[in-house]
Amino acid sequence: MTVHPSLQTYADAWAHSVEAISELVQPLAEGDWNRATPCPGWSVRDIVSHVIGMECEMLGDPRPIHTLPRDLYHVRSEFARYMEMQVDVRRHHTAPEMTSELEYTIIRRNRQLRNENRAPDTMVRAPLGAEQTLELAYRMRAFDIWVHEQDLRAALNRPGNLDSPGALVARDNFLAVLPRVVAKDAGAPPHSAVVFDVHGPVEFLRTVRVDADGRGTIDGAPSLGPAATLALDWETYVRLAAGRVRPAAVADRIKIEGDADLAWAILDSFAVTP
Repeated sequence: MTVHPSLQTYADAWAHSVEAISELVQPLAEGDWNRATPCPGWSVRDIVSHVIGMECEMLGDPRPIHTLPRDLYHVRSEFARYMEMQVDVRRHHTAPEMTSELEYTIIRRNRQLRNENRAPDTMVRAPLGAEQTLELAYRMRAFDIWVHEQDLRAALNRPGNLDSPGALVARDNFLAVLPRVVAKDAGAPPHSAVVFDVHGPVEFLRTVRVDADGRGTIDGAPSLGPAATLALDWETYVRLAAGRVRPAAVADRIKIEGDADLAWAILDSFAVTP
């Protein structure tokens, strides 16, 4: 147990998803590691490499010294280059090498979590040399691990854990940026409201309200006269918000009422993961 309940919530969600990932990949044949996933440009091996790499960074391990190839089409930003380093350095590792490194990294991270005594507001290393609070780092690891667990499940045709502790962390992360998506990115007009009605393993109804200055807020109260209402299932919501699918590809799974142009502007801005 950690000493702070806020950290324990994220540690538990992380542990649940990372153990699921370990169980998913442990029995895979060599060829299955090359399967494409919904995460652009990454195979099953690449996802697991990313998980290992990010957890090693949480442990304080030095980053690998490695030169990336120039022909990686999905690497389009400094952030993507940073993330790709831990992935590309493992691209030729065998299945046994991958599973053994993953297992060893999980053991080390579990030990770190058990012994955690830092305060949630402690500043720790973040990608690209930045800093973040320990609580944010824990939350983002729980979120990232769960999204990548879903990537692996899609690639391996092993659906599940759409309502796990990590799913609830993902829900909260996605909802936190929804006001910006609606008000700023999609340009919803002042004094308007947009309702999101999500059903499935994780269910919620949220209204984003745009004030006179164009700022968005979010609450759980329904709107009597929303500019638009979007109803969709939780899995589709996740795939859209994580940038795993384009809105047009899942249009049949989204019910829109009200201003269709605004609804599609929102959907076109929906992907919020880097």
